[in-house]
Amino acid sequence: MPEPTDLLSSVFGFSAFRPGQEEIVEAVLAGRNTLAIMPTGGGKSLCFQLPALCRPGVTVVISPLIALMRDQVRALRAVGVEAGALTSGNTEGETEGVFAALDEGRLRILYIAPERLASGATLSLLRRIGCTLIAVDEAHCVSQWGHDFRPDYLRIGELRRALDVPLAAFTATADEETRAEIVTRLFGGEAPLTFLRGFDRPNLRLAFAVKDTPRAQLLSYAATRRGQSGIIYAATRAKTETLAQALAQGGHSACHYHAGMEADERRRVEVRFQQEDGLIVVATVAFGMGIDKPDIRWVAHADLPKSVESYYQEIGRAGRDGAPADTLTLYGPEDIRLRRSQIDESPAPADRHARLNALLGLAEATRCRRQVLLAYFGETSDPCGNCDLCEQPAALFDGTQAVRKALSAILRTGEWFGAGHLIDILTGTATPKVRERGHDQLPTFAAGRDLTKPAWGAVFRQMMGRDLVRPDPERHGALRMTDAARPILRGEQTITLRRDTLQDAPRTVVKALVADEDAPLLSALKAKRRTLAEAQGVPAYIVFPDRTLIEMAERRPATLDQMAQITGVGAKKLESYGAAFLSVITGAEAAPLHPQRLRLAGREAGAVFDRLHAEQLRLARGEHGTEKPLSCSTTTLRKIAESRPSTLAALEDVGGLGPQRMDRFGAAFLAVLREG
Repeated sequence: MPEPTDLLSSVFGFSAFRPGQEEIVEAVLAGRNTLAIMPTGGGKSLCFQLPALCRPGVTVVISPLIALMRDQVRALRAVGVEAGALTSGNTEGETEGVFAALDEGRLRILYIAPERLASGATLSLLRRIGCTLIAVDEAHCVSQWGHDFRPDYLRIGELRRALDVPLAAFTATADEETRAEIVTRLFGGEAPLTFLRGFDRPNLRLAFAVKDTPRAQLLSYAATRRGQSGIIYAATRAKTETLAQALAQGGHSACHYHAGMEADERRRVEVRFQQEDGLIVVATVAFGMGIDKPDIRWVAHADLPKSVESYYQEIGRAGRDGAPADTLTLYGPEDIRLRRSQIDESPAPADRHARLNALLGLAEATRCRRQVLLAYFGETSDPCGNCDLCEQPAALFDGTQAVRKALSAILRTGEWFGAGHLIDILTGTATPKVRERGHDQLPTFAAGRDLTKPAWGAVFRQMMGRDLVRPDPERHGALRMTDAARPILRGEQTITLRRDTLQDAPRTVVKALVADEDAPLLSALKAKRRTLAEAQGVPAYIVFPDRTLIEMAERRPATLDQMAQITGVGAKKLESYGAAFLSVITGAEAAPLHPQRLRLAGREAGAVFDRLHAEQLRLARGEHGTEKPLSCSTTTLRKIAESRPSTLAALEDVGGLGPQRMDRFGAAFLAVLREG
């Protein structure tokens, strides 16, 4: 059985596991039932793909989306792994090709859609092909309470029992309740070996901004990231279309995506996004789980997400290659009002307000956002230095008196009015509506002249965010006080607020992917990647992800051996693309390597091969150059270089050299091997 670390390097081009991967790979490889909750971009796929290549038989991967399966199959084939998918999206030829590969015993990893489990023929197929492991991607789809629920996922537990094989389940989004449901439905209630990896994504910069002129804010944000792939999430279908149009008019490559579009149209957008560098997709949350593009450089929210979980999942689509990525979430009082009303008007559980409060606590945070976000998931961290509040701390003030004045105005007007009218009262603005209702005679009239109207807007927004007041749907959104506000009103509790964030335009920080001196080379490498990807009709990242090109630009390999040591350059990728990218870096054609030598590129055995080859040339006609020419095949030299025999007997056994060649080369080869 091959060693996982060897395949990690030779196939996938990684010199080491990412944190948390190795233990999961070992558990899956050992045939343990496994549940792994890992952050998006944490390398979940490798945790079942690598064991699949080490174990005998076929690993069956159940995945919820055709696009996701296609991308993973394409990426596996690009590194030389035989993989296939059986989905409703296959052409007849594709399906025939998969069955042929299965019948010939070539296919190691088979992706199938959960809907295929409804067919009785699937079980007999999996038995016939020798399925020895089931891997379940996006395992949270088994949860009937989740928004990604897929009924056919409920059949997986039955399949596991019928085949009597181990099961490995993976997800990035599973709270305690969902984890319990996964254990019940997939593992029959028998607790699997569970790995709960941290939720932190340190390469993501976190930022929130209060809505001022939202469209202008988003256009400005996109303009500073021109040429980078990004997603803007919007709350409505109409907004996705108008925002995409505005971006296109601003000279960006942009399109929209929502569930109201025809399936073919949605698929065209998905394909465009996968294959085009620098495309911006403005989408509803329908554009989600199937997006497996590792080099999305930014994600923005035009509106407040529904929960911390949704926010975490959506920003998690950026920077999956580990390179720096940026996020921005816009929010305002209307977002808060809308979310509160949606909860009040739905038969949702009572804890929905608590979940929204957690998200608003993140939006109105007064300290490091990453600390607040991770605390929600039960983790602690030091200030991250990679969020807007670490870079520019919030200006705070004692808001106790302001909040008491606002609550007083709400109560004295019978909890019948919204923030706009209440702010008029507090600032002493005698509008016709204020005078008509006699509110200019209230003790609170003009009691808040010490704050501007925008500042009062921020106070009311934060009061809604802290759940001190809620819009009443039965009173057309009028604000009413909650029990949480009573201690402040009675003077039993103080409250600290942020100064109006609209007074300070949020700073735009764009982290460069490489140093200035490496930027031109990175651009040239990206251009080469785009040319190769377009010629093959594959997404650019299938050739190489951004992270690999960044390392090339920084380390500037000068030989194929050095190129092989770049992260993400495995043997197949080196053979396919190594020389092309090396010529961009060096400005000259790369010296070709024999295929057998290429297999050793970047390894110590490569240097040994070169010395063995040099000795063979020196002794081709004997020590004195007068004997009959003799040589060894490059395959033989590769085997000797890899196995490093230490005696003449072992050398003869490994190389199969025979008496003549042993007499000519044996001692010299052994001397090379002893030198190391």
